[in-house]
Amino acid sequence: MIVLDTSFLIDYVRDERLHGVLPAEEIPAATVISYYEIMAGAQRLRSKREEAFFRRLFTEVEILEFTVPAAEIASAIGARMAAAGSPVNAFDILIAGIALANHAHRIVTADADFKEIAKFAEIDTIGYDRE
Repeated sequence: MIVLDTSFLIDYVRDERLHGVLPAEEIPAATVISYYEIMAGAQRLRSKREEAFFRRLFTEVEILEFTVPAAEIASAIGARMAAAGSPVNAFDILIAGIALANHAHRIVTADADFKEIAKFAEIDTIGYDRE
């Protein structure tokens, strides 16, 4: 399983070149945090087109929940990062915790926070070029 980060999901809807970025052997999933971030943004912007696209996409990929094990993992990552003076967006730490709790050790993202998180957790990032 590979987790699709919020940045990738947003870029994916806007750039058809990204449709070939995902490794064929991986099962894509998203997190409930990305679901929240995207749906809040689409509703704030009142973009019916994007909202409809994402509602359809979210029925086609598994949405990973924020559970107690995910919270345990995320809190450990956040504590290690804070102790090292490397704070990042808390939502990104939650996404990493959810991914790891679901045995997903890869995430597709353009968000630099995940490169920093990867220094403190066993998660690999797959980057891509943004236009």
